[in-house]
Amino acid sequence: MRLRTVLATLTAGLAAATTLTAAGPANAHPATNTATSNACSPAVSLVGFSDALDKTTFDGTFVGNFSALALNRDGSLAALSDRSSLFGLDAKTLAPRAVVPLAGESGAALDSEGLAIDGDGTRLITSETEPSIRRYSRDGEILDRLPVPSSLLVAPAGRATSNQTFEGLTLLPGGRTLLASMEYAISGDSTGIVRFQTWTRTKGDHFGLGAQYAYRTDSGLGVPEVQALPDGRLLVLERGFTTGVGNTVRLYLADPRHATDTAGVADLTGQDGVRPVRKKLLADIVNCPSLGATAKQPQPNPLLDNIEGMVITGRAKGRVEVLLVSDDNQNAAQTTRFYRLRVRV
Repeated sequence: MRLRTVLATLTAGLAAATTLTAAGPANAHPATNTATSNACSPAVSLVGFSDALDKTTFDGTFVGNFSALALNRDGSLAALSDRSSLFGLDAKTLAPRAVVPLAGESGAALDSEGLAIDGDGTRLITSETEPSIRRYSRDGEILDRLPVPSSLLVAPAGRATSNQTFEGLTLLPGGRTLLASMEYAISGDSTGIVRFQTWTRTKGDHFGLGAQYAYRTDSGLGVPEVQALPDGRLLVLERGFTTGVGNTVRLYLADPRHATDTAGVADLTGQDGVRPVRKKLLADIVNCPSLGATAKQPQPNPLLDNIEGMVITGRAKGRVEVLLVSDDNQNAAQTTRFYRLRVRV
């Protein structure tokens, strides 16, 4: 699909709250804007979706492999590719406006997964192979690197497994605390118990290690993303994949404010005295209306794909607007798909 067609489709479709855009003009469908027809659950409704950026390129770079989303101070979107690229997108049309290459100190590519934008516009970005969190300038220059607890490092240096570490990243209200979510458990912890690590801001806008919390996922699922709400609670995505069946993606409301600090707990096995992060299911995305979506591989709902990125794009009393994106892994059987949700919290 030509980029001009893509942009026209996005402008006419996803930007309008009552319009659904699928793969292009030929199969765009109107979405009725009623709570009943668009409901995924009592708390979540699907506003629309778009596949229009799927398998496109911008400035010679493949548009896809998206692992995280964030908002710039001017309201534009940043979209992080796990192939070491950071895209700037128009917030309304999602049209690519810029792309910045990323690399580690040696110039090697990152497996970039989590993204948060600080108040000064610098980018905090995780790589899940070490894991690491680096601060980058807008043009991709490394400015700082945050400390990581030894237990969360990939074995043999630590107890984590490569590609199962820092997936989600968010700044808590006030911007003084940064939180990263591990995707899966580290060795010694029970399967399904993942650690949420925090950092607190120090002098010179550096971050030092802070509290750590235990979060229990549903069976077989990991945590690809977290986003902080204004009151300190979290939206948490849980995700899994079963060959021949497809994806499971669930959205939870989580509250770390009364959870036990587990930084000094060697092994998390569900023991007494450790209060995990409390969570409440908001929606299982399989229950959302498909709205004419199609899937390139088996899925329990053709709307589903490998959803991995999430950002809160708007707030109203008791409600937030949420944008999700799937990581297509640059795979012909997967789709780069954006989803707009309305969520009551």
